Amino acid sequence: MYKIAWTTALIGAAGLSTPAAATLPDPVKAMIDAAIASGNKQDVLAIVKIAKTTNPDDAAEIDSMLADYNRSQAKVAEAALRKKQEAGFFENWEGQGELGGFRSTGNTKNLGLSGGIKLVKDAVKWRLNFQARADYERNRGKTTRDQLSATIEPNYKFDQKLYVYGLAQFERDRLQGFSARYTISGGLGYELVKTKDVRLAVKAGPAFRVTNFAGGKSESSLAALMGLDFDWKISDTLKFSQDAGGTWASDAQGYTSAVAIIDSDNATLQATSALDAKLIGSLSARFSYTVEHETNPPVGRFKTDTLSRASLVYDF
Repeated sequence: MYKIAWTTALIGAAGLSTPAAATLPDPVKAMIDAAIASGNKQDVLAIVKIAKTTNPDDAAEIDSMLADYNRSQAKVAEAALRKKQEAGFFENWEGQGELGGFRSTGNTKNLGLSGGIKLVKDAVKWRLNFQARADYERNRGKTTRDQLSATIEPNYKFDQKLYVYGLAQFERDRLQGFSARYTISGGLGYELVKTKDVRLAVKAGPAFRVTNFAGGKSESSLAALMGLDFDWKISDTLKFSQDAGGTWASDAQGYTSAVAIIDSDNATLQATSALDAKLIGSLSARFSYTVEHETNPPVGRFKTDTLSRASLVYDF
C-alpha cells in the first residue's frame, strides 16, 4: 500500500497524471443527440441499444442520457394533458379542407367537383367530430349528381379505448330519390388498435331515421348502426384510410360516407378507400375510390356507381 501511494506521489511530483475514466466518444454522443432531437422514441431506443452494445464501458453515461430524455418526454406529456384540461371550447381544434374533382361510372359517366371539411376536437374525457362533403356534376345542361352530407359525432371516453358516442347526420341526394334524410344514433365504440401509426375502431348502437322522398312522401324507422374506422400511417409522407359501417332498418334505406344498409326490400353499400401523400407543409394530395351499390335501385338505374376522386387536402 505504501509503495502504491509513494509511486502515485512520485508521478504527481513529476507533473504526470493518472489515466482518466473513459468518456463517450463524440460521434456516438452526437448520434444519440440527433435521435433525441428527431422526437421519435423508437429511434432513440434503437440508437441507445446500439450505442451500449458497441460502447459497453460507457453504458452508465448512455443510461443517464436516456433518463434525461425520458424525464423531458414526461414533462411534455404532462404539459399537453394540462393544456387539454384547461382549453376552452373554441381551442385545440384540428381539421382539414378538401377540394378536387371526380370521375363517375355507372348511372353517370362524367367529371364533377368534390369538396369536404373535417374538424376534430380531442379533449381528455371527450372528443367531438364534424365532417361534411358535397359532390356536384352537370352534363349537357342537366344536373347529374347533387349529393350533400353533414355529420356531427360527440364521444365520451370511459378510458383509453372504450367510449360512448352520439351521432346526428343530414343527407341529401335527389338523384337517389330523397331530398333529405336525418339520422340520430347513440351507442358504444371501442378502439381495437391504437398506436402511433395505426388506429382501428368499431362502434355500434340503435338509430332513428327519417327520410323525405323527392315525391313528397316521408318515412321514419328504427334501425341499428355499426361502423369501422381504420387509419394507417405508412410513412411520414404516406397515409392510408378505410372507413366502413352499416345501418340495418326495417323500412328506410340510405348511406353515410362509408356505409352498408340492408332492409327487407333493398341493400345499399358504400365504401371508400383513400391514400394521402404529403406534398409540402400542410398540403397533401388525396386519391380515393368509392363504390356505391344497390340491390334494388329505382327503375332505369344501374345497381353500381363508382367515384374516383383526386383532390388537394390542407391540414390546419
